[in-house]
Amino acid sequence: MTSSAKMKEYINFYDDKDLDVDVSIVIKEGNRSADSIRKREKVSRIFITIILYIVVTFLALLMVFPFYWMIITSLKNNTEIISANQTFFPTIVMWTNYVYVFNHFHFVTYMVNTIVVAVFSTLGTLITTIFGAFAFARLNFKGRDALFMVFLMTMMIPGEMMVISNYITVAAFGWIGENANLMDAYLSMIVPFWVSVFYIYLLRQNFKQIPNELYLAAKVDGKSDWSFLWKVMVPLAAPTLISITILKFMGTWNSYVWPNLVANKDEFRLISNGLRGSSFVDPDSGRVEYGYQTAATVLVTVPLFLLFVFFRKYIMRGVGRAGIKG
Repeated sequence: MTSSAKMKEYINFYDDKDLDVDVSIVIKEGNRSADSIRKREKVSRIFITIILYIVVTFLALLMVFPFYWMIITSLKNNTEIISANQTFFPTIVMWTNYVYVFNHFHFVTYMVNTIVVAVFSTLGTLITTIFGAFAFARLNFKGRDALFMVFLMTMMIPGEMMVISNYITVAAFGWIGENANLMDAYLSMIVPFWVSVFYIYLLRQNFKQIPNELYLAAKVDGKSDWSFLWKVMVPLAAPTLISITILKFMGTWNSYVWPNLVANKDEFRLISNGLRGSSFVDPDSGRVEYGYQTAATVLVTVPLFLLFVFFRKYIMRGVGRAGIKG
């Protein structure tokens, strides 16, 4: 009699006796039991998890290290910074570097200029992005898809190739030059960048996810396109719009080439241009004071860091919802 037949006979016997008996069946695969297989799988999962955490921790430290180095450099004196023997912590903590930034660097002026340009540039981009995305997503007009394809093709053009044409355009309006005032400088740094094809594409993909039945129902109720846009589509696309707002604000905050080209006076410059100014150059030796410059860089980086920390979930959610359907 085979082992399976014997097991079946034992089970039938105990069932006839109506006894409460626990029957455990041991399944073997080769020379390993089920318990040994489970233990082996558990050990493998723990080992893989440990390796994963080690890799993630290493990558995190690799990303954080430049910021740490920037902070400790802002607390060193210039002699220690340019020394051949670098240390991972300043031998003498120079808090006076930050005091110098506020006393000798036009920090407030540069920050005000940067905030004004970033806010109005972001608002203008939001308006053009909403209108453009709505037109390409909901309005039916001749040549819509072909025009949208042309828009996407312009994304392949490097931004540096449009610097000369943009400069000629703003110069024709008198926004740059010796007679330009602060308002002209603001306009030259804001208006040329109100339209972003990438943001229009991002929001258009999000608008395409909204069911067309909502649009048809609004038309049956007598709602206009304007009312449907602001009361239905914009609230539903709020995460993507928040992502666009943050990304545009950060891009304007960090812009350097164009503001440096059109803002030719210190009182017109943004904070990114001010960091490369003459405020950090020793007039006697002509040497750059890297401690002061790095301290100003830390102060400029903190607002963007806090912005990303508090709104990172909106960035991930907005970018994740776009590009799924279209």
